[in-house]
Amino acid sequence: MTNRALLCFFFTLTLLTISATASDSAEPTNGEEEKALTGLAMDFYKDTCPQAEDIIKAQVKLLYKRHKNTAFSWLRNIFHDCAVESCDASLLLDSTRRSLSEKETDRSFGLRNFRYLDTIKEAVERECPGVVSCSDILVLSARDGIVALGGPHIPLKTGRRDGRKSRADLLEQYLPDHNESISVVLDRFAAMGIDTPGVVSLLGSHSVGRTHCMKLVHRLYPEVDPALNPDHVPHMLKKCPDPIPDPKAVQYVRNDRGTPMILDNNYYRNILDNKGLLIVDHQLATDKRTKPYVKKMAKSQDYFFKHFSRAITILSENNPLTGEKGEIRKQCNVVNKLH
Repeated sequence: MTNRALLCFFFTLTLLTISATASDSAEPTNGEEEKALTGLAMDFYKDTCPQAEDIIKAQVKLLYKRHKNTAFSWLRNIFHDCAVESCDASLLLDSTRRSLSEKETDRSFGLRNFRYLDTIKEAVERECPGVVSCSDILVLSARDGIVALGGPHIPLKTGRRDGRKSRADLLEQYLPDHNESISVVLDRFAAMGIDTPGVVSLLGSHSVGRTHCMKLVHRLYPEVDPALNPDHVPHMLKKCPDPIPDPKAVQYVRNDRGTPMILDNNYYRNILDNKGLLIVDHQLATDKRTKPYVKKMAKSQDYFFKHFSRAITILSENNPLTGEKGEIRKQCNVVNKLH
């Protein structure tokens, strides 16, 4: 090789090395890629409030030990907040003279225990004032509440910011009702990117908690719905003796009499046996689009948890406010300008 050729070879090699080095240095880390895509990332507060998730987890355990029904509430919260346009804790805002709270609408009937989210927020604020959003606390309390109920641990990203307005006027547009057709339910969830097995798994949340008689008396009066398992009807009538129940009365039926405090796949066996309390439960077990997944989840809890974890993850990342959008509320029930 001549001196000139040798010089050209080394010059080309040097350029390639510099190019590769520049490319490597510009390569984003996994965390940077996550933030670039959604603005969310795993362990978002590792530098600004490294104890945040541990504090939330400890508070969830403590509150669940004292008040078992808190976990049901936290599980419902993630659906009622994140499914309505954005996962931004708008659900937690109180009514003002100009705006009705989402908490006070008919679609939010039965939601409660919001004061315990305030308790968690106060604990986090003592450690890191003004850093962790109410929307992240809402999501992480649901995650840890699922574990308390015997469900899977679901790694969820953080970095959400809080919205500044109630979306009470949009609830019926986004939240499917328990009496809606299964087609409407599937369409509403599909708009968030949740597929059919994901919808079936999310409705597995009906494995825990209870349903107020207000939501099911139409299946008992004036005549009993023939689709109901006749062996289950006497129990329902005993718990719901009034055709027009008092919405403020403690009149309810456990969603799952067998394992009412455990998030498991017993729900699917119940609805295949026509013991589902709500119309949507019955449709889930009979519609040709959903029944195959109901059967699979009835047979395999692992299959149920797999799709449930994926659906909760998608739900928790629905159109979050990140970056400079929104705010970090000082109190979860009011926006900062009114605080």
